Amino acid sequence: MGTTALRSASSHFREGIQAGLSIAIGYFPIALTFGLLAKTTGLSMSETVLMSMIVYAGASQYIALNLISLGTGVSEIVLTTFIVNIRHFLMTTSLSQKVEQDSLWAKITYAFGITDETFSVIATKEGKVTTGYVFGVVGISYCSWVFFSGVGHLFGAGLPQTLQESMSVALYAMFVGLLFPSLKGSKKVAFLAVTAAAFNSIFTLSGLLSTGWAIVAATLLSATLVEWIEWVKKKGGGE
Repeated sequence: MGTTALRSASSHFREGIQAGLSIAIGYFPIALTFGLLAKTTGLSMSETVLMSMIVYAGASQYIALNLISLGTGVSEIVLTTFIVNIRHFLMTTSLSQKVEQDSLWAKITYAFGITDETFSVIATKEGKVTTGYVFGVVGISYCSWVFFSGVGHLFGAGLPQTLQESMSVALYAMFVGLLFPSLKGSKKVAFLAVTAAAFNSIFTLSGLLSTGWAIVAATLLSATLVEWIEWVKKKGGGE
């Protein structure tokens, strides 16, 4: 009986790896770029890999690099990362209804590996999902991200110093690349981005807040303002 259960779990795990393989391949260029930019920002190999292992959040890690390059304090970086990733609470709560019952530690472990991409793959699978399948999806994706972050750092170390310094421009290009598709598909996102930029400019140029806290405050205020406007619209429409 135990052997049968073990074979079943192994089969589900392999199925998860196969489903997550496309994510792992997709992470290759993004993680490679992150590692390269981390090198040009001044992070060591161990710091780069450790960030990918502990944070494991693409957009937040790119934001963290930008904040580090600006000399932002640790507390501002941690708080900004938390705000950017707060949506993961909703994603993991949603998946808890779809994944089979398991121990709390199993849930905590695979919840760490939930990203936008792994969530999409797991959530769209028909029927109830096994824990083994989830670990397969998040495991192959996580390994890809961490491994290629290190490879990117090694590759960056071989670039000429002048080219390494100029790579900081790629950080801003990456932000534009991440933001632009969302701007085209949603007026709300566009308004949120413009509002956040306006608040950040006011806080920074006036000297009211440091760079890190200006980003945190601008993010919170713009999100609150946009949601308040949405609530007013819905309330007005309901009446």
